[in-house]
Amino acid sequence: MKHDLRFLIVLSLSTLNMAAESSLNSTQTAIFAGGCFWCVQEAFDDLKGVLSTTAGYTGGHIQNPTYDQVSHGNTGHYESLKVIFNPSIITYKKLLEIFWKNVDPLDDGGQFCDRGDSYRSAIFYFDDEQKSIALKSKNDVEKELKATVATKIVPAVKFYPAEDYHQEYHKKNPIRYKFYRYRCGRDNRLNEVWKK
Repeated sequence: MKHDLRFLIVLSLSTLNMAAESSLNSTQTAIFAGGCFWCVQEAFDDLKGVLSTTAGYTGGHIQNPTYDQVSHGNTGHYESLKVIFNPSIITYKKLLEIFWKNVDPLDDGGQFCDRGDSYRSAIFYFDDEQKSIALKSKNDVEKELKATVATKIVPAVKFYPAEDYHQEYHKKNPIRYKFYRYRCGRDNRLNEVWKK
């Protein structure tokens, strides 16, 4: 009897450890483009359940693009952010809610003071489930704003991390970052769009 009880306790603890490890190892990836990737990274960086964020480039036809190439145009790339997250802590749907509130979804020519193709907003989906959730969220935003949303929803393609000096820019250079964000009018426009 004692032996059976000990076995059951060990089995239960083992099962709990496996469940905890499975939860920790369960990750998904999301990619969002919302204008300046410094600002998009700040929006997602410290969320519970977000394991990492990487500023970079995606959607274009040039391999291993540089910031200069992307910012000058004609690469097809968007400034974007790759988010690795644990879906048992934060859902893809919740990430989308945060994304929408940090972009002007009505602007098809860029975001805020940053103009041009590389600054357009987009959601890059990895599978049919993400696509379905993203399309529904876009529909919900159109209903809320009573307007056509310009944000593209497109399949994810190869993502290229940006140069090191762009990573965590809002933390490395807080004064310059805040000045840029203020001068670009990002928060004022977000307040107009979302009536914060």
